[in-house]
Amino acid sequence: MGLLFYPRGGSAHVARNLAATLPQAGWDVTVLSGSINLPGHPGDAARFYAGLDVHPVDMTRALGAADPLSADPPLHPSYEDRPGAPDRVFASLDATDAERQVAAWARALDSVDAANADVLHLHHLTPIHEAARRAAPGVPVVGHLHGTELLMLEAIGRDPRRWDFAEQWAERLRDWAAGCRRLIVLSDKQVERAQHVLGLDADRYVHVPNGFDPEIFTPRHDPHRGDPPVSEALWRRLLVEEPRGWGPDGETIRYPERALEAFRGDAPVLLYVGRFTEVKRLPLLIEAYARAQPGFCRRAPLVLVGGFPGEWEGEHPLEAIRRTGVQDVFLAGWHEHHELPDILAGTDVIILPSVREQFGQVLVEGMACGLPAIAVDAYGPADIVDHGRTGWLVEPDDVAELANALVEAVNRPGERRRRGAAAAEDVASRFAWPALSREVAAVYAEAGDATFLREEAAPTT
Repeated sequence: MGLLFYPRGGSAHVARNLAATLPQAGWDVTVLSGSINLPGHPGDAARFYAGLDVHPVDMTRALGAADPLSADPPLHPSYEDRPGAPDRVFASLDATDAERQVAAWARALDSVDAANADVLHLHHLTPIHEAARRAAPGVPVVGHLHGTELLMLEAIGRDPRRWDFAEQWAERLRDWAAGCRRLIVLSDKQVERAQHVLGLDADRYVHVPNGFDPEIFTPRHDPHRGDPPVSEALWRRLLVEEPRGWGPDGETIRYPERALEAFRGDAPVLLYVGRFTEVKRLPLLIEAYARAQPGFCRRAPLVLVGGFPGEWEGEHPLEAIRRTGVQDVFLAGWHEHHELPDILAGTDVIILPSVREQFGQVLVEGMACGLPAIAVDAYGPADIVDHGRTGWLVEPDDVAELANALVEAVNRPGERRRRGAAAAEDVASRFAWPALSREVAAVYAEAGDATFLREEAAPTT
């Protein structure tokens, strides 16, 4: 498996879970990943993929270079255009920058003997694809589209002159996609989008959704007991004792002890987990919460977990909180993935207002823990959440509809529990990694023309 990016996003979690479960389906996995190693900063591939056969490509020194994308090895670029960010958007890189990426990753592939692999599983459409043509010619490639590359291609389609080298990068991505024997997509809806921007026939794509680890993400409350008790100790630690929330000036947000009053008694806790990017619509969520709050029959705090430190697009959530004057919205900061099950255990509803979410990993993980979901009826979440049965789906960018869903989730605890229990059963049947890894193993076998019988794979549940 090859990943250009250092681990901090959803694709890294997918790679880690697949690498851990694919041996049960008969495949040994080596992970080649970008990496950075800074104190208190996520992105260390050796630590993130601990226990697996991982080979980091250390980009740490690049962060201190005058031009991080000219270092050796260079920092990876980005599909997002964030002014001032060290990882510039792909479409702004010229041919020299592109070649520097390819050469570095060709050396990295040589270092793990990629030429003798049975299959190369390359996440995203990145220069690793071109590097693989040099370092491992003839080895079949399975591509994995996580959606962010499609967003950049769609942006180029709308405005080909937005970036200096946009059309050249669009051509590269299409060429790399064409070189894949199979392309894994996260949902059926992605096939039509991918066909439109990549120009490949539908039979090239295979739908394999992201999943969750059923040994880690599991309901921790008896659904017949009534509202589960909220762990005040959890929120005291995350908000008061060990605060990680941060504002637009980089300051740490420190909440006083009295803020914990919002979490006492039977107060249901509403949770968002993710980055502070424009498509996530966090200001809209805060506006909807402010509109919904007068209709709550009880206090119901909203906690925002995430926001990669120092990175945000548009209006920062803290600015939206101040603009609306809303109370009981808390920024808990960035937390590692292994901390998420405990956070979900102290929560009652998982919310994702993103308008162009390619999948919705946090929805699946929250639902696996018995939480109903509130999400937008578009893209990946529309395939995950069954409106009226496992959660609520609302129209994109509809503040009033989102506010109504929040009020119903807070004021109808019985319905909240019913949908949460149904959510846990539903995602267990569709999104558990052991079963999904067998599907990926079958894709490998087909791509490599290998002899493979599903029934010979180790049984898993």
